[in-house]
Parts: sequence; C-alpha cells; structure tokens
Amino acid sequence: MQATPKQADSAPDPKLVKAVWLVAIMGVGAVLYFAQDVFIPVAMALFLALLLTPAVDRLCRWRIRRGIAVAIVMSVVFAAAAVAVNAVWTPATEWLARAPQTLRKIDPRLQPLREMFERVDTLAQRAGQLTQGGAVVSGKPAIVTPVAGQSTAISITKSLLEALTVVPLTLFFLLGGPPLLARMGASLSGNEASYKALKITEAIRTEVSRFFGTIALINVGLGIATAVTMYLLGMPNPILWGVLTCVFNFVPYLGPIAAFFIIAIAALLTFPSLGQALAVPGAFLVLHLIEGQIVQPLTVGRRLEVNALVILLAVWFGYGFWGIPGMLLATPALVALKVAAKHQPNWQTVSDFLTPNEFWHPKSLRRLRQTAGAAGAAVEKPAPPKAA
Repeated sequence: MQATPKQADSAPDPKLVKAVWLVAIMGVGAVLYFAQDVFIPVAMALFLALLLTPAVDRLCRWRIRRGIAVAIVMSVVFAAAAVAVNAVWTPATEWLARAPQTLRKIDPRLQPLREMFERVDTLAQRAGQLTQGGAVVSGKPAIVTPVAGQSTAISITKSLLEALTVVPLTLFFLLGGPPLLARMGASLSGNEASYKALKITEAIRTEVSRFFGTIALINVGLGIATAVTMYLLGMPNPILWGVLTCVFNFVPYLGPIAAFFIIAIAALLTFPSLGQALAVPGAFLVLHLIEGQIVQPLTVGRRLEVNALVILLAVWFGYGFWGIPGMLLATPALVALKVAAKHQPNWQTVSDFLTPNEFWHPKSLRRLRQTAGAAGAAVEKPAPPKAA
C-alpha cells in the first residue's frame, strides 16, 4: 500500500527533526550548566547509589530488610571514609606545610633543565631577529585587571552544602530500591514508550552498577598494592600514596598521570640516590600497567569499553562544565549512553562513535566485506556439468 500525497506531506522532515534534537540538547546543556548547584548533588547521589546498590541487593537477598541493609552499607562506607581521612590527614598536612621548602629543594635540581630551555629560547630569539632584519620587537607588559569573584568563605560554604546534600539524596535513591530508578526514567516518557524506558533504565542501572562496582574494587586493590609497595621501598607515609592512587584512578588517564608525577616528585625529594628515587615511580608504573592491561580486562571485559579519545575529551569537557564532579561523572555518563545505545536499534551511530577503534568498522566497509565474501563464494562454487 503506497502512502498518499497527504500522508507524505505530513511526515516530518529529517533535517528539521535533527535541528530540533540539536536545539533540545543545547537547551538541556545550558540548564545543566547554569543550574549546576542543583544538579551536581543529584548526579553524584545517583552515581553513589549505582555503586552501592549491588551491596544493598546482596544483603536483601540474605533476607535483611532494605532499610537495615542501606544503614549497614552506608555505615561501612562512612567508617571506611573516616579511617582513610584520619590516616591521610596528618601526612597530607605535613607535606602541604613543607611545600615552600620542597619548592626550594627542587629548584637546584631543575637548574640544568632550566638552562637548556633558556638556551633554546635565546636561539629562537636570534632566529627571529635574523628573519625580521635585525628589528627588535618589544612587547608591552600585559595589564591584568582583577576579576571580581566569590569569596573563599562563600565557596567553602557552597561546597559543604553540596556535599551534605549528596548524603540524604543517596539514602533516598538506595531506600527506593532498584525499581525506583526505572520508574523515574519511565515517568519521563509517554505511555507508549514507558515499557521501553523501563527496560533501558533498568539495563543502565544493572550494567553501570556492576561495571563501576568492579572498578571501585579494582581501585581499592590498586591503592592497597601501592601502599604495600611504597612501604617496601622505604617511602614515608605509604597509606597517603595508596589513598591518593585509589582516588586519582577514578579519573581515567589524567588521574594516574597526575598520581605518577606526584609520587615521582615525592620520591625525588625523599631519597638522595637517583636509583632509589626512580624505583618508586617505576614500581607505580608497573602496578598501573598490571591493573590496566591484565586485571581490568579480565574482570570487567571489553563489552562496555569506550573509545579512549572520547573518554579523554569527556573528562576534559566535564571539568570545564562541572569541575571535579564533572570529571568523575564523565565516564559513567558515557557508559550509560553506550548501554542505552545498545538497546536502541536507531542509535547505531552513537554506539559506533563510542566503540574503541579496534572494534569499530564503518558500515561501508562492512558492506564491502559482505559483497566480497558473497562474490568469492560464487566464484569458488563449481559450475554444474553441461548436458551432452
């Protein structure tokens, strides 16, 4: 049955639909950016609820009431956080108090590197003078105007209020149970799409909680291994470096790089011998390679892996969008988007965009391979014998 001209005219223009989606995404992004004080605690609470839901569900399967299970899990989390902060607080404050002395101690060791950069800068200036006919360009010093901003007290108060808001929101999401998140996702859609929204939301909850619960356990194990290694190598305050490694490893790529340089500088200041100082970041690099190349692929798998460049860009834009919470929530958002794309047949482009390079093949290449395979099979098939 062919569509009548009236039905064809009533069909929406694909370009118009794409333009509407683009405007809607930009509008949502603007709302999330300008109302970040409201949305950041909710997003952090959702992420923490996804992390802690598997533990609560396990206790519920042991016939423990959900309220008691949530209280047990939150008590364990608060106790572990308090123990970690108590163990790290004193050495961290000592390192911060010694920061001016540390900088003065690093300065002589960086003198050869500074001299090399000065020589390169002098050669560049001479080359510029030769190309400009000996004219010397004198640049005027830039005038820096002070920018009015919030006071430190207001910033600290706002951060404290946001942190305190996360706790009751997390308790609310945990007490509501797994169907709560699915019902919230389904309520945003119409009656016809409610079942699909429930299915997608529940899939996101299950996959993301399992994925990042495993990642959290891996990061804790990496932190313990780092602390033990630092203790064996003679580094002072090994618990500090273990906690730092565990926390920084939640930020992909940029977090481990920052932890590597911090530990390397601390080792350079601690040990007089260059060999001992280099052994510390070398051991940290070996541990991180074992975690990233062996432990994580074996435990997490490649099913929810996202393109490394996309993750790096998401972390960068997340920091510019929401600061440190944006960096922490960038990877969970990408994993949730990939899970949703797997359950939506018309989101194949999004799934291909998020897929790592080694597992991605363009549609045209796939069609070309299928055509070549069919042609090869036709050539290899023997022709039937002719009749005499």
